[in-house]
Order: sequence, then structure tokens, then C-alpha cells
Amino acid sequence: MHDISLAAFSHELADIVERVTPSVVQVQGRRRLVSGVAFADGFVLTMAHALGSEDGLRVRTHDSRAVDAEVRGWDAATGLAVLRAEGLASPAAEASATAPRVGHFVVAIGRSWSGAVTASTGIVSIVGGPLPTGRGRSIDRVIRTTAPMHSGYVGGPVLDAEGRVLGIAAPSEIRGMRIGVPADIAWRVAESLAEHGTPKRGYLGVAGQAVRMSAKQSESASQASGVVVVGVAEGSPAESGGILVGDVIVAFDDKPVRSPMDILELLEERRTGHAVVVGLVRGGTPENITVTIGERSGH
Repeated sequence: MHDISLAAFSHELADIVERVTPSVVQVQGRRRLVSGVAFADGFVLTMAHALGSEDGLRVRTHDSRAVDAEVRGWDAATGLAVLRAEGLASPAAEASATAPRVGHFVVAIGRSWSGAVTASTGIVSIVGGPLPTGRGRSIDRVIRTTAPMHSGYVGGPVLDAEGRVLGIAAPSEIRGMRIGVPADIAWRVAESLAEHGTPKRGYLGVAGQAVRMSAKQSESASQASGVVVVGVAEGSPAESGGILVGDVIVAFDDKPVRSPMDILELLEERRTGHAVVVGLVRGGTPENITVTIGERSGH
């Protein structure tokens, strides 16, 4: 019975790879060959580090066609890039609706130097973050997987057990394990890049600086530091929501805020247009204010 179950699992695994393979392409950039995944008609999601200059890019499809491509946009925080490739004709992959959890079984798919499909299996070993990516930027969440992956997997999908994209393989490794950008983040960035050419960035409209609070303020906020508001932009979401100069911001959507960088990180793509609760200390009294986050585009 065990042998029959193992054989069935093996066949199912091969079926998953075969089913998703048409969506996985090879990206031929100036620097190196990496993988990519079709996420919409005529658009490929990949990693920017392989591209080099933006001219002369090509995408090699599952049926060995070479299609000219151009960079639609890229995101400095996540390293993701979207290419426009007319005539791609590759089916779009489907993002997983399930959040990655430690222990989840995964299948990574990429393209080798020859363009042949290559696959690897493992489990999600860590879900964590944020991961700093330089110049004050970071990825909110990342996944690490035990699936062995060579550099050709970069930009390719990491699938869940149902064949849906759980994440996109990134260039970074930690202790020999490849980092992946979770699909919910990757798809939000990709959709914004495809539509606008730049990632959506949340906009609050405050200027602030880190401050150590008084004993009374610290007790009411259950933390020792926050961000004191020294300026509120006219017409900004912060002004509309009722944030005042002198308020000390201590939380943003139930996450603690201790420095202006915390606010910037929490204003990443997912919060544009959403109402969030901003926790304040005003005159020694804790308050919660609901603010609808605006949008500021750009890298």
C-alpha cells in the first residue's frame, strides 16, 4: 500500500510540473540567464538583477520560441521586474491563495542554460522578515525553502502542492537556502509595474523623528519610543485622518512604530487605498485614528 501511495504522489508531482511548465520561461538578459513566469497576457515576472541594460532582452518560451522583450518596470525594494513581451502566448500562472507556512511542501521550477525545464522539491523552512535590501528598503516578508536551486531558478516560481505559485525565487541566499518573495507581494508589485511602470507606494503625509517618550507616555503606549510628528502635509491622508503635529505615532495597523523607517516599511505596496488604524499618544493619552493611505509612485 505504501508503494502505491508513493507512486501516486510521484505521478502527481510530475503532473504539477508538466501543468505549470508552459508558464515558465527563460529570460535572456545582458548579465545572465534566469527564469521568469508569465503572470498576465504578454507580461513576464522575473528578477531585475539579470537584465543589465534594457535593450536586447529576449524571452525563450516553453515551445522554444525566442520573443523580444522590454522592461516595463522594476521595483528596487523586492528586486522584481516585469517584462512586456508581445507574442508571448504563454498561459499565466496562478498565484496561491494560501499563505506560506513552515513545513509546506514546495516545488521550484526553472529553466536551465539550455532552456530545458528543471525542478526541485523541498519544504518551506522559514517565513520571516522584513529583509533589508539596501538603501533603507526591505521586503516585508520572505520565505526560505530547502529545495536546492541553482542560479537558473532565479525569477522562477516556487509552487505549492496544488501547483499554484507560492513565491518567486530571488537571487539571495541565507545559509545556503534560496530566498523567495511571497506570491501575494510579488503579484501586487507585478500588477502595479505592468499598469504603471512603477510600484505603488503608500503615502501618509507626515514628517517625523524618533523620540523617547516620557514615563507616562511609555506606560500608556506599552513601548518606550515612537515617532513624533513634526509636520503634516496639506491635503494629505494624515491631515484628512486627523493626525496633528506633536502626536507620537506608536503603531500602524497593529504593528509597533519606533522610527520613521518603520513607517516607510509599513507603507509598502499593500496599504495603498486601504484604511488602517494609526495608534497615537496625544498629550499623554493613547488614541486610535483611522487613515486611508494614499499613493505615491516611484522607485
